[in-house]
Amino acid sequence: MLFKSTGTKTGRLVSVLLLVMFLAACATGAIREKMLSMPQVEGASYVGQDTCLECHDDMAEAFSHNVHGRLADFEMMGAEKGCETCHGPGSLHVDGDGDTDKILRPAELSAEETGAICATCHTDGDLMDWTHSEHALADLSCTDCHAMHAEEPLKASLKQEDPELCYSCHQEMQAKANFPSHHPIKEGKMSCGDCHNPHGELNTHERTNDLCLDCHTRYQGPFVFGHAPVEDDCTTCHDPHGSVANNLLVQNEPFLCLQCHEGHFHLLRASNFDDADGIAPTEAANIVNSAHGTEGFQTSFGTKCTTCHKVVHGSDFPSQPLSGHGLTR
Repeated sequence: MLFKSTGTKTGRLVSVLLLVMFLAACATGAIREKMLSMPQVEGASYVGQDTCLECHDDMAEAFSHNVHGRLADFEMMGAEKGCETCHGPGSLHVDGDGDTDKILRPAELSAEETGAICATCHTDGDLMDWTHSEHALADLSCTDCHAMHAEEPLKASLKQEDPELCYSCHQEMQAKANFPSHHPIKEGKMSCGDCHNPHGELNTHERTNDLCLDCHTRYQGPFVFGHAPVEDDCTTCHDPHGSVANNLLVQNEPFLCLQCHEGHFHLLRASNFDDADGIAPTEAANIVNSAHGTEGFQTSFGTKCTTCHKVVHGSDFPSQPLSGHGLTR
């Protein structure tokens, strides 16, 4: 926004203050990113994979079955082919009688250095967001999850299958996956990778809701009468990792609903009226009271909101009833 100068010292001061505030706002909005640093072996030159295998013959057979060992020259994206792609030029290592300080060992490098080596080739698709991911920002190294020399590696050279690998760190999520209400992970119908991109964030470039709606399409709408939490974020009401409440709800009814909705008029309505009030109990109240006692009216309407409001994700009728009858008549 541009401001017209008043020609006074006060006007110029206000303009300067506004500019400072604008720059400060931009600075605080900086994107968090992991800075990768490529390690170097100073003074070394490439000697070729055959030279490496003269000593490391135990790696030859395993590497021939490894995806990295089967790459063609045109697939290397400009990097040297073979062991030196990851371990760096090996001339000093060879001349120094195998001195391990003269070669790069990714498993013993920092997370930033290991990530830089891997990012030489792995920079597209789901891997392009690695430097912004929570795993990278938590100093997780590529070698913490991936085994580079495995002869018969799992998918993507993982050290363990998903979700066991994820649970080695995320034990709280493992516990939630065993709660009464959970996604079918332990049944083998889903995995963590169906929703999470370990090299980025969620498997969606849009809202969290759009990821949920890939499977739960019946809740997508559009509806004439939407439900604000549904349109905002599914996790407002649901815990996708597991819950003791039904339907992955973060809390049972009616307590979940009452966090946003004030006491319902049904719930606050008196269930018994004294004759002195001059108001006779309604037929409905009498029926409820006879079955559930003197507080039956509050009990019946304070148990589960979805007894009446069944279509809580959205409806073409007001108040989200199952149909247009009853509540909307």
